[in-house]
Amino acid sequence: MQKLLLTIDKISTFAGQFFSWLIVALTFMISWEVFSRYFLDNPHAWAFDVMSMMYGSLFMMAGAYTLSKNGHVRGDVLYGFFPPRLQAGLDLALYILFFVPGVFALAYAGYGYAADSWAINEHSNITANGPPVYPFKTIIPIAGGILLLQGLVEIVRCILCLQTGQWPSRGQDVEEVDVEKLKEMVNVKDEDIAKLDALVTAKGAAK
Repeated sequence: MQKLLLTIDKISTFAGQFFSWLIVALTFMISWEVFSRYFLDNPHAWAFDVMSMMYGSLFMMAGAYTLSKNGHVRGDVLYGFFPPRLQAGLDLALYILFFVPGVFALAYAGYGYAADSWAINEHSNITANGPPVYPFKTIIPIAGGILLLQGLVEIVRCILCLQTGQWPSRGQDVEEVDVEKLKEMVNVKDEDIAKLDALVTAKGAAK
């Protein structure tokens, strides 16, 4: 079971990391558009639409990735003090009542939007030759499907936590700097930092 959960985590991670490269393309595109607009006097009417679609694709495809890392915003002020079983019970209720119906509706409606967009060969109407919209709308059901799959994984994790009293492990990824671990790696102790602070303070006072 744990192997299956981690495999789906890897799928969500791959999708999120793959689409994260859009931020690089978006940065270059915005930079070129600014240069073209203000230095070459050659703005492109379609550029804003393309930028919006690129960022929208990145945002949607990051949903499952963030969920797989347990990175979505929550009220940790109280939640963090709860025992794992209570956390799992709350999460399970919220997943079943709100998450699954909402994301299923997103994927279902998104499929309809994408199908209609492909059927009429939809393009942006901002210009006479606007960029195609159907690839962007196709991202909606894909993102919804991956997010729903990751949500089912989280539901299984909640059930396992209710049974064992411990949260199952997750795949490792880039995290914020762990200061304590960093101090261990460079062999620095709190006393050394305190002495260095005192030395710097003393030198500053002497000046």
